[in-house]
Amino acid sequence: MEAPEEELDPLWDDLDWAMGQLFMVPAQDTARLVQELQNIAHQAGHPVPLLIALDQENGGVNSLYDEDFICQFPSAMGVAATGSLDLAYEVANATAKEVAAVGVNMIMGPVLDVLTNARYQAIGVRATGDDPQEVSQYGIAAMTGYKDAGITTCGKHFPSYGNLDFLGSSLDMPIITETLEQLSLSALVPFRNAIREGLDAMMVGGCAIANAGMNVMHACLSDQVVDELLRHDLGFNGVTISECLEMDALSHDIGVRGGTVMAVEAGCDLVLLCRSFSVQLEAISGMKLGVENDMISRDRINVSLKRVLHLKSKCTNWNKALNPPGINYLSTLHASHLALSTRAYDNSITVMRDKSHLLPLSTTLYAEEELLLLTPLVKPLPASAATKTIADNTKPPTEHDKGMHRSSIMSGEGVFRELGRSLARQRHGKLLHTSYTANGVRPVHENLINRAAAIIIVTADANRNLYQNGFTKHVAMMCSMLTAGGKKKSLIVVSVSSPYDFAMDKSIGTYVCTFDFTETAMSALVRALFGDYVPQGTLPGTLRKSRKVQKSRQHWLVESWSHDRDHRGLQALIKTVVKTTAPGHQSGLSGASAASFELANVETGENIEESHYVVRNSSTQALFGFCSTYYFPTSSLGILGAMFVDPSKRNLSIGHSLHQRAIRGLIQKRGIKKLQLGSGLPPIFLGIPMGDLSEGARLKRWFATNGWDITSPKLLYTLTIRNLNNWDPPEGLLQSIQRVSFAFDLIHGTENSSAVLEHVSAHSTPEILALYNLALSDSKACGIVRAKSPVDGALVGTVIICRSETFLSTYIPALHSSGNDSIGGILAPVVPNTPQASIVLQGLALLGIRQNKAHRSGTCVLNWVSGEERDVLLGMGFDVLDAWEELNCKPERISEMTLG
Repeated sequence: MEAPEEELDPLWDDLDWAMGQLFMVPAQDTARLVQELQNIAHQAGHPVPLLIALDQENGGVNSLYDEDFICQFPSAMGVAATGSLDLAYEVANATAKEVAAVGVNMIMGPVLDVLTNARYQAIGVRATGDDPQEVSQYGIAAMTGYKDAGITTCGKHFPSYGNLDFLGSSLDMPIITETLEQLSLSALVPFRNAIREGLDAMMVGGCAIANAGMNVMHACLSDQVVDELLRHDLGFNGVTISECLEMDALSHDIGVRGGTVMAVEAGCDLVLLCRSFSVQLEAISGMKLGVENDMISRDRINVSLKRVLHLKSKCTNWNKALNPPGINYLSTLHASHLALSTRAYDNSITVMRDKSHLLPLSTTLYAEEELLLLTPLVKPLPASAATKTIADNTKPPTEHDKGMHRSSIMSGEGVFRELGRSLARQRHGKLLHTSYTANGVRPVHENLINRAAAIIIVTADANRNLYQNGFTKHVAMMCSMLTAGGKKKSLIVVSVSSPYDFAMDKSIGTYVCTFDFTETAMSALVRALFGDYVPQGTLPGTLRKSRKVQKSRQHWLVESWSHDRDHRGLQALIKTVVKTTAPGHQSGLSGASAASFELANVETGENIEESHYVVRNSSTQALFGFCSTYYFPTSSLGILGAMFVDPSKRNLSIGHSLHQRAIRGLIQKRGIKKLQLGSGLPPIFLGIPMGDLSEGARLKRWFATNGWDITSPKLLYTLTIRNLNNWDPPEGLLQSIQRVSFAFDLIHGTENSSAVLEHVSAHSTPEILALYNLALSDSKACGIVRAKSPVDGALVGTVIICRSETFLSTYIPALHSSGNDSIGGILAPVVPNTPQASIVLQGLALLGIRQNKAHRSGTCVLNWVSGEERDVLLGMGFDVLDAWEELNCKPERISEMTLG
């Protein structure tokens, strides 16, 4: 739509004056600076005051903060978690009164983005949630609160920052791929409703749009977005503001000078610039060149000028601009706003789950017990592009810098130190506190976890900082194992930013959300944890409304695996499963390929019968699920070696259908006497994975329901030494091995191998025997270490040693090297249970380590270790890489329960 039709004052005939109204540049100080700027403008003859705008979204985004005068309030999502639109209005109104007191007349808000893809969006808690109607309601409540305090409003970030595809580099423009129809049904709803309710201005985002009807590189530089979609389709006739033209992706693609011209051509009334004065001059020169080259007409400038002047007339005049209420007015507001801040935070804190009733800690933690706080090292949360400049500045901060944006650029580490102090005061000093990083669980963490009776882990956007997810799952596993062993370990996970970190992960039994990690939020958290009040917050959006939907059990068509048809589909399925595995947890499939499951063409010493099954889309050839089975006729053993399903297709009974077909195929084998879940060859899944205890428990229940005996599982482990070059044998180990006088030697190839194969056949499983046969056939890269009795020379132990270049790595994905670090293998130790079994095992492992070091391996992997052997090897410096529970069952039992 066109701007208001009133005539312009003749003074605006001066082009420089007119163009000057079309730029928005930063105001970075308090009331004194704002008033000085207005005085300068007044004395220079400006007919109307300056538009002073501020990012003051609350939560982690505050451009203005002063602990004596300006109050901290929750983020947009935190306010929505209170469930109160009245409180949303009060918070917005209080915020607007505070910024107005220092001379600000426009607030860059409310945020109207719908988190269509909530888990992975950088905007996070700055947005209300993923329900467009709820976002509309809270956005309009905030907008009304701002307006009633005399502040003009600016909705953002049109058309949406709620479902962007990020390509990785800051130089790559994030992309909207939704169609206009999809946007209209969701993302555009809050913008449309806010326009209807009188939104003053709109910021157009700096994102690309790529769909069937639109191909736009930068939304704020496109007339399709600004003039057509926003003004024509949605009927917006207020002021449009571009995203900051200095954002990396935009300035790198276009440049500030050209971007300024394109923004005005597209229909933007204000061009936003957030950093240096030189860049502002560059933008102004670009505008002048655009006019001189007839790219921008004088009429076009006048249209925007009228809109900007109309906006100013609603929020400011010279009397108001030169006489802001100031600090004295803020002093009168502070007590009531502080009470409002406390009420808002208390009402926002959300306990999503507390399965074991661990809260409040004041009733479940004894006075003498220690509490451990584990916090991530996180970057500051810059309040805006302006404060990002300060946060990113490599120069030492000046005294001026130090006093600015205190809350918004205070590091998470500083806030978490204060959280620790608050908890320590509650616990009379009985608090342990340390941080964690992408390095994972270190010995210091293990020691503190062993000491503490209760552990609080803080996460901040774990979906986008995946090390936090892995660390939390690892600690949860440790706590479960220690608790099962008789040591009380209560675990509380606190998300201090996005509530989606563990919202859907039921393995985290006690889960609390604060929605930001400002000092005020952490104070409310401590009060909630210790029962000063009962937190009543709820997760906003569809998470609040969701209910468990019982899915009917479907029967999928299961087909036999075909190498030619399904090889490529299986490769893609493996890649998908590995990609979606939580950091810190081995998927078993890491390093595997479709060929890893095919044993038919290799010499294993036995005619292994393999039958694999798939559920697939016959139209696209995509595999939804895969299951491998093997049958060893000489031992009458049937093995279900692996079963996995596309993560996007889980809970649809694909696994159930695959399992039924696999069991039917195995029990039809002539002479079968035993079924086994988990395979030593290929050792991709040695059984049910235990890296995630809750997931392991769920899988055990699932297999129990489907007929497997879970009462006596066999525990198997994959161990590793990651920094082999720095490994030294524990003190006294070599002497202990030498004292018992066992003879150790290394053989290659099939010569002299008969005794080894007899030993393995007598004391191990058929698939391990097949593994030894394969190793003996690769004399260049594999060898067998033998331990012999000093009495009669009989074998008392064997183990396979191999280099990563062995062809066995096809079937043993754990041997696949990552980067330049080669991996040596120590595979399948076979040591009968005798009084001296431990020392034999240590001797075999020691020789294996030495061989790996001699071959310049940086890491070694020790595969197929039984539960009894694990602790012996951990004492040598190995760490657990993977843990498994192998299940066994009689065919008749599973036949009755599964097949009826």
